[in-house]
Amino acid sequence: MGKTLKELAGYLGGTVIGDGETLIRGLAGLDDAKAGEITFLANPRYAAKVATTGATAVVLPPGADPCGKDGIEVKNPYLAFAKLLTLFTSRPYRSRGVMEGARIGSNVTMGREVAVYPGAFVGDGVKLGERVTLHPGVVLYEGVELGDDVTLHANVTVRERCRIGSRVIVHSGAVIGSDGFGYAPDGAAWYKIPQIGIVVIEDDVEIGANAAIDRAALEVTRIGRGTKIDNLAQIAHNCVIGANCMIVSQVGIAGSVKVGEHVTLAGQVGVAGHLEVGDNVMVGAKSGITHSIPAGQMVSGIPAFSHREWLRASAVFQTLPELRRTVSALEKKVQELEEKLAGKC
Repeated sequence: MGKTLKELAGYLGGTVIGDGETLIRGLAGLDDAKAGEITFLANPRYAAKVATTGATAVVLPPGADPCGKDGIEVKNPYLAFAKLLTLFTSRPYRSRGVMEGARIGSNVTMGREVAVYPGAFVGDGVKLGERVTLHPGVVLYEGVELGDDVTLHANVTVRERCRIGSRVIVHSGAVIGSDGFGYAPDGAAWYKIPQIGIVVIEDDVEIGANAAIDRAALEVTRIGRGTKIDNLAQIAHNCVIGANCMIVSQVGIAGSVKVGEHVTLAGQVGVAGHLEVGDNVMVGAKSGITHSIPAGQMVSGIPAFSHREWLRASAVFQTLPELRRTVSALEKKVQELEEKLAGKC
């Protein structure tokens, strides 16, 4: 597939630099691009590579030097390149129907143009929207509901009565609606608390491989519209995650946590139970959230506090051995001075 630079600029809402009739057949990074391809400059540190790249055209931010090449000027080159990547690589949806080897329960409702691969299991009373794709090994327990344009990759499990909205992608091995971790002490033993709630995944969510989202004990564990969850994340029962959050790999969120909108939890963040994280909060990697965080904060550390103060504390931490030696030497000198002063009295 080839498109002119003018067509691509129109698609991106950008401005053509140079010849708008230049034909583009693919895209690549600055270092690897070849003739006929378009590349992008998102970080000004790499501006010098524009002059040496083999690309025919470059997506640039306003005011950047195209170094004599054709290009497209846009406000956000990184986003523009992502859109171009989608344009050049996406394939039309192909309905395959229910293929031989898939198992379908009773009273299942299916929308148009579904694709159910061999080895998938669809339980009783399941409702599938239009253009749903269930890859091999997908298991949908009874009463599950999926919206339109949902893709569940291999070996995804969705437990009973959980609901998934439209345009949701769930990657291989993820489990939606596993039992919450709830036990009541019974002498020296533990009595399992039945987990009878569900998980609701709203529209436009993406869930990474081997992520686990627990069903609520009584009501709903909810993942808000547009939220993205990386591989190997754990979200416990009764959590409510707001819209457009970014939850990175190996994050663990304990039960009954409320996370606001557009919150970023970097890799390996841990959140203690029954806390609230406000809108637009950013939490640095490996941080421990032990108290509620107001909206708009940027925090890091264990326990988490202001990211700026954490950076200062981290710098001091590296010099603690030297500081200890210095303090010990000063203490010794003070002791010697005190002894001298005492001898003169």
